[in-house]
Amino acid sequence: MKQLLVLLASLCIGHAVQKDLSEKVFTFPVAGHSANVKLVPVGEAPLTALTMCMRFFSTHTGSQSLFSMALPSNPDAFFLFKPSLGVYRLHINGEPLDIKGLPDELNEWNSVCWTWSSNNGLTTLWVNRKRSARKALGANFSFRGRLSIILGQDQDSYGGMFDASQAFVGDITDVHLWSSVLTPCEIRSFMDGGLFTSGNLLNWKNLQYSTSGRVHEETSDFGQMC
Repeated sequence: MKQLLVLLASLCIGHAVQKDLSEKVFTFPVAGHSANVKLVPVGEAPLTALTMCMRFFSTHTGSQSLFSMALPSNPDAFFLFKPSLGVYRLHINGEPLDIKGLPDELNEWNSVCWTWSSNNGLTTLWVNRKRSARKALGANFSFRGRLSIILGQDQDSYGGMFDASQAFVGDITDVHLWSSVLTPCEIRSFMDGGLFTSGNLLNWKNLQYSTSGRVHEETSDFGQMC
């Protein structure tokens, strides 16, 4: 079964395009069970440290998926979810951790970075330059196998089985993924729209991806003044 799932994921990758998405966003205008963006990472596991950064804009107050990374062995291998307004839920290898007290602005851009290290399991979530307390999650775990990365939906199985009630509604941009823990200065530079080194696993300026369902590629207004 796992081999079949990996094969299906590989077939989807075959339809991917590679583009510079600077000043572009993916817009998910309505909740549904089909709209998603599949991202193709550079390189392979094993991975023992990660930093994921992204920006999102939404007026949706219900639950929604921000970043879903699955392994054939676990659909919630590295998963950032918002179960409700003001709550961010992190998953490492299926283990959940709720983060409260960080910004969650409606009708505004939110810049998010999430760091994790297998060595000690320390994980930290940053939103709009404010960070959570460091917590332990997924200590000694490593990512092995082909990664399935999806924006806009929660993978209840590897590469699919989406639930419309958990779909993202709004805009997503500037998604980067690194195989290391970024420093606080690097994270603040990303959040401020300054200079930073693009992700070595996912790079928004050179991104391989495919879209399904009602997803639109539009011009970003982050940091722009008219």
